[in-house]
Amino acid sequence: MNCRFLVLASIPVLLSGCFSQPPAPTVDRAGGAQSRATTPAPTAVAAPVAGPGYYTVKRGDTLYRIALENGQDYREIAAWNNIALPAAIIKEGQALRVQPPGDNGPVVTKPIAAASAVESRPLDPQPVAAPATNAANPNLKREPRVGKEPYSDEAYARLNRTEPPKAPETKPEPAPTPAPTQAPATAAGPDDVAWAWPTNAKLSTPFSDAGNKGYDFAGKAGDPVLAAGDGKVVYAGAGLRGYGELVIVKHNGTYLSAYAHNRKILVKEGQSVTRGQKIAEMGNTDADSVKLHFEIRKQGKPVDPSQYLPKR
Repeated sequence: MNCRFLVLASIPVLLSGCFSQPPAPTVDRAGGAQSRATTPAPTAVAAPVAGPGYYTVKRGDTLYRIALENGQDYREIAAWNNIALPAAIIKEGQALRVQPPGDNGPVVTKPIAAASAVESRPLDPQPVAAPATNAANPNLKREPRVGKEPYSDEAYARLNRTEPPKAPETKPEPAPTPAPTQAPATAAGPDDVAWAWPTNAKLSTPFSDAGNKGYDFAGKAGDPVLAAGDGKVVYAGAGLRGYGELVIVKHNGTYLSAYAHNRKILVKEGQSVTRGQKIAEMGNTDADSVKLHFEIRKQGKPVDPSQYLPKR
């Protein structure tokens, strides 16, 4: 009796265990393949793609370096992207606006090819009237008619008188055109800068596309570092690796200049400076010797300073 009761009591438990198993694979009639019902995987979100006027953050980037590489003030980039300062946090893959809102970078214009000259002619040209001729003798022209004069000794002498040849007219020689004056070394355009040398020290390493992105000057600790042009200090500090104590001056919407490895910075961010003003003292921060590393950047890209600085 007890054994029969135990067997009957265990039947519901066994049945409940059978119904708790995962569902059997189902057959997809359309494709003929077996599949097990599963939860669909979440769709991967594509990383943002930086378009014109934007920059995608890479590993190791800092807001300061991004600003330098794009010719901007790092504080403006922070404002355009709602990034709080001073604790600016950016993430790899993040798309940052690096041009002012509404500005997608410099506009490149192409010259319009000059159209070839078009020759215009009347649709119905008028025929030129032929001189009147005598029908009886077509070689005899009747026009223009010659006037007649009664014979007289005076008329005969006048008609047969030979005039002496006239001397050729001489025209005064034109005055020589003065040679055009040579254009000044610095034009007066809105994006031009009246450049000056940032130091009197000796140039030790010139510009190189494959290596040095500016000029290196060998000097003594404490030598004055001068602003190469009028502008505003957009960075002063040691936040860019490889530059040491660095000053960056923004001259206009096109040009920046950078002064690296200083031992002491004498200006503050946001301060306006003039060409030739002392802005720092030469040093060897983040360098193996005392030197000034100087760069000119056009729209964020390093350019050869020899194309801009005056002749020494």
